[in-house]
Amino acid sequence: MTDEMVTKWGMQLGIPLVILFLMFIIWDLAKQSKAGRIGTFAMFLALSVGFIGYVIKVILQWQMEN
Repeated sequence: MTDEMVTKWGMQLGIPLVILFLMFIIWDLAKQSKAGRIGTFAMFLALSVGFIGYVIKVILQWQMEN
């Protein structure tokens, strides 16, 4: 395995796994703090903005390579 392959696998599998783990952490935090619907929505909205930014970055990189 080359360094490039490890980096590619890390970006394609590692980052989405970290994002899923962060979603679990936010869900658990919202549940423990009794944030309610609006608070939970706000927490997930903040995470979603970062996730959408990552997805846009991946799409733009793919377009620039092709």
